[in-house]
Amino acid sequence: MKYKLFLFDLDDTLLDFKASETLSFVRTMRELGLHEGIDGLFRHYQAVNLELWKKFEEGSVSKDFLKVERFRATFLSHGLELDPEAASRAYLESLSDTVVLIDGAKTLCATLAGVGKVGVITNGVESIQNRRIASSGLLEHISFVATSEACGFAKPDGRFFDYAARMAGAFAKDETVIVGDRLDADILGANRYGIESCWFNPSRAANESTALPTYEVASLGDIVPSLQGLAVC
Repeated sequence: MKYKLFLFDLDDTLLDFKASETLSFVRTMRELGLHEGIDGLFRHYQAVNLELWKKFEEGSVSKDFLKVERFRATFLSHGLELDPEAASRAYLESLSDTVVLIDGAKTLCATLAGVGKVGVITNGVESIQNRRIASSGLLEHISFVATSEACGFAKPDGRFFDYAARMAGAFAKDETVIVGDRLDADILGANRYGIESCWFNPSRAANESTALPTYEVASLGDIVPSLQGLAVC
């Protein structure tokens, strides 16, 4: 295998963020005294959260603003007199404890750590992501974690990848591959930075973007054969 540095997105690539997000949101609402209508509220929250993350990645809002605003806007639209700051704190605390691995994540990281360095590149909150990685059982296989919060720039900004490259130490673009589930952040970022990439696409969604992955896989178990140049059926 030609690759010696493997840069992994974290959420919905190694960790099942959707599962953790749902559990954490429900727990948070119950802590705030809300026990009915949580499913509908959560769907609205997800839509608000998605738009705010897009704005964050464009550089138009800060991470601190996003963390509270997603709850404030959701509560306001539903006429709920709940404290968005308290919701944000409770949610982030819960998120650290509700870690769900994507199938094959631990085996994959262990295998690739035997080949080279495994790094995590994430737009998430640094303290939360570090705690989630520690809880996941993946930490022993990961050499470093690069977060947008510590860097000051988010994927797909090239300055974020400069930061990740510095954290990696020995770095060569032709020996590096980025693995992630998001075309607009992970794969587009790789394209712009001149690094090969692997799109983790378990839903087999159509690629209707301008981002062009070098590889595409539907399961984590397909990644090593793909990177080795073997056909994956």
